[in-house]
Amino acid sequence: MKVSEVREKYLEFMKSKGHTIVSGASLVPENDPTTLFTSSGMQPLVPYLLGREHPAGVRIANSQRSFRAQDIEEVGDNRHTTYFEMLGNWSFGDADATAGAGYFKKEQLSWFYEFVTEIIEIDKERLSVTCFEGDEKFGLPRDNESFEIWKSLGVPEERIFFYGGKKNWWSRGGPPENTPVGDPAGPDSEVFYDFGIEPGLHEQSEWKNETCHPNCGCGRFMEIGNSVFMEYKRESSDNFVKLPRRNVDFGGGLERITAGSIKNPDIFMIDIFEPFRKLLEQTSGKKYGEGLYTRSFRIVMDHVRAAHALIEDGVRPSNTEQGYVLRRLIRRAIVHADKLGIPQGQLFENEVANEEEMRFRETLKRGMREIERGETDVFKLATSYGLPVEVLKEIMDVDDKRLHEQIEEHREKSRAGSEGKFKGGLADTSDMSVKYHTATHLLQQALRTVLGKHVVQKGSNITPERLRFDFSHTQKMTDEEKKQVEELVNEQIRLALPVTYQDLPLDEAQKMGAIGLFEEKYNDKVRVFKIGDFSLEFCGGPHVGNTRELANNPDASKVGVKMRFRILKEEAVSSGIRRIKAVLE
Repeated sequence: MKVSEVREKYLEFMKSKGHTIVSGASLVPENDPTTLFTSSGMQPLVPYLLGREHPAGVRIANSQRSFRAQDIEEVGDNRHTTYFEMLGNWSFGDADATAGAGYFKKEQLSWFYEFVTEIIEIDKERLSVTCFEGDEKFGLPRDNESFEIWKSLGVPEERIFFYGGKKNWWSRGGPPENTPVGDPAGPDSEVFYDFGIEPGLHEQSEWKNETCHPNCGCGRFMEIGNSVFMEYKRESSDNFVKLPRRNVDFGGGLERITAGSIKNPDIFMIDIFEPFRKLLEQTSGKKYGEGLYTRSFRIVMDHVRAAHALIEDGVRPSNTEQGYVLRRLIRRAIVHADKLGIPQGQLFENEVANEEEMRFRETLKRGMREIERGETDVFKLATSYGLPVEVLKEIMDVDDKRLHEQIEEHREKSRAGSEGKFKGGLADTSDMSVKYHTATHLLQQALRTVLGKHVVQKGSNITPERLRFDFSHTQKMTDEEKKQVEELVNEQIRLALPVTYQDLPLDEAQKMGAIGLFEEKYNDKVRVFKIGDFSLEFCGGPHVGNTRELANNPDASKVGVKMRFRILKEEAVSSGIRRIKAVLE
């Protein structure tokens, strides 16, 4: 079957069961600061799962375009994609609470089983299911009801498996212990398509000496649908209560169900990938599925498809939030296109993506030249030649432990250097002063992003309690501008960007676009600090090794409580000079 056929049959089937078909949401959520992307059909529907009435009624269904950034590293196997469609249906309020309008476990499980076995005609013998085994800590019972329903539908007991909260409990935070207080949650029951022993997926995997089961990582089993039974709300850190209205939240992978319908364990062999797959084969001169290039084919197919979808929904490459993820997709696709031997300019049919490709290829060209000359030091390649670590991991083996040691060594050298003639306005070199000094780099770039490139540093004063930063700007900042600056700084902290440096000739540093105190007289050789792709600045003071350290709370009584950057005050110092006082709190 084709993807379009499966989608159409699903929506028709759910309509026959009394559902109203509604439109999907944008990939970029509106009014939801908790997440960057729409990653499932239920995400825009949380208010209705908590009790608000949906204008379309208590039974709705749709097909939702979705994106999951956390799956980027998983792409390359037979079943993971970052961009996909999720078939979904919902019941807001079960039959007991809504006079027969809603439904719960019996209807949901039997309907999905009917859909995949009778409408899509997937072999019943190829299906296995999973249920929630319960959680004693939170007093959450084993889901014996779903077990009995599956048995009544004809699924044999040996193909019904029980798993704990990490696999068969749904909440936005994951297992019961991570469910956000106030959020709806509940046990789920998943359906897997078993591709059998014929492809040899398990026998060729790293799990070959272990017993295969639905949640094995070998790829033999592919999850095609998940029915979540939202009957709880987390009331406190150690307690769940029953929701006044039980809900059903079903999500089924459109691409995965299609793969099951054609009995092919490789999701990239379904019809929607075929034109692009053939184009890549033609331009690369390589055959998909043969040799060592299959992983690169899959990464390129997924990432290019996902990048186009994000661009269509208004995302543009940048160093923050959605734009940072898009940039990462494009860069990773380019690296694997090069592995396939695909010529430059043949990957994207999109002006935005093509411009990003040209910029990245300049960086990649410089870095690859050094690699070809024999350079293997990942730290040097990242700091001196601008190759992102995630890209280097696609090119060579990266020793994460050694890289961490090098970053720490860099931090110590940076700290020691600050005890010389230049301290960067620091009162001392304590941990908090070093954090605040790094934060001034983030602050300056955030100000230039929000207010304009006319912003330059005019001075700073840093203590373990706060930072003070003077900068060129003629007008008082609005509350919205201050908020944007705060959010931009905190985003760089959340992204855990590496902080690196290199010593360069002054003219070379200036050509790179590094900024500094322009009244300062610099030596012929200068030190330039780089924070991810966000900030590039002359400096001789001490810095943290990664922006994530700015979030670490030094108060031993508040372990796990993260710190955020906040502007306390913005005021005039003199004509054309403003001052910001800010803290990490």
